[in-house]
Amino acid sequence: MSWFVFSLIAILFWSGSDLFSKMGSRPDDKLSHWKMVMAVGAVMGAHAVIMLCMGTPFQMSDIITYLPASLLYILSMIFGYVGLRYIELSISSPVCNSSGAVAAILCFALLGQAISGLQLVGIILVCAGVFALSYIEKKQDDAERAARRELADVKYERSVLAIVFPLLYCAIDGLGTFADALILENSNILEDSANIAYELTFLLMAVVAFVYVVLIKKERIRIGKEKVKLAAGLSETIGQYFYIFAIGANAVVAAPMISSYCVVSLIWARLFLKERLTPRHYAVIAVTAVGIAILGME
Repeated sequence: MSWFVFSLIAILFWSGSDLFSKMGSRPDDKLSHWKMVMAVGAVMGAHAVIMLCMGTPFQMSDIITYLPASLLYILSMIFGYVGLRYIELSISSPVCNSSGAVAAILCFALLGQAISGLQLVGIILVCAGVFALSYIEKKQDDAERAARRELADVKYERSVLAIVFPLLYCAIDGLGTFADALILENSNILEDSANIAYELTFLLMAVVAFVYVVLIKKERIRIGKEKVKLAAGLSETIGQYFYIFAIGANAVVAAPMISSYCVVSLIWARLFLKERLTPRHYAVIAVTAVGIAILGME
């Protein structure tokens, strides 16, 4: 299978992860992001064990080798989960997934990977779209914002932080993708081994989250009520599995192409979450989507 097919599979499952993560991030649950970490880490840990039992090459030192990318990815996801409590998936996903542009710039500037003039146009469109979305969300009238969210029957705690967390995700995830490409290019670690290292690191973070939520905050976890979070974890794990092979084969193009899963996420948000935005939002999102699509071209 080529990097292109791997990218398409990652797009499908990561858009599903977006949907389930949003459904599992309730505005009234201030610990929802740590519960998401627990769910995702548990599923990833289980997958890592399965891969090890199947004889996938792995050394404990691989965890250290891949740790910079693992920590950046996990940190970005935590910020992303927090942000989903404050903002619609329709806005959050395009901003978060513009991290592909950050990764493309870093790969081009520091790794010397090729980028065409057309792809440069795509990067400019993505950056302009992210800035415009941030500006619109910040300046939008409170009454207009409240009416928009009333249509989706969602009450958010605050709006001032709404755009901050997706922007943090975008920047940190972009750095993670760059670190990913750098490690895979300059070390002997294999894609499978890197994936196991990442999943075991996420499992460790899940244990930390469990200690914080259950032992320190004394909150009971009912697995029956967390099925959506587990579905998010399963989708995230499958998407990650195929993503790392795509990045290993063609990072400078695969990273921004996979970022286009935000377009599929928008479809899920409209169909299942009944999210409705203003014409300005849709116009800017369209520009961002065009930029991401251009970045996926060779």
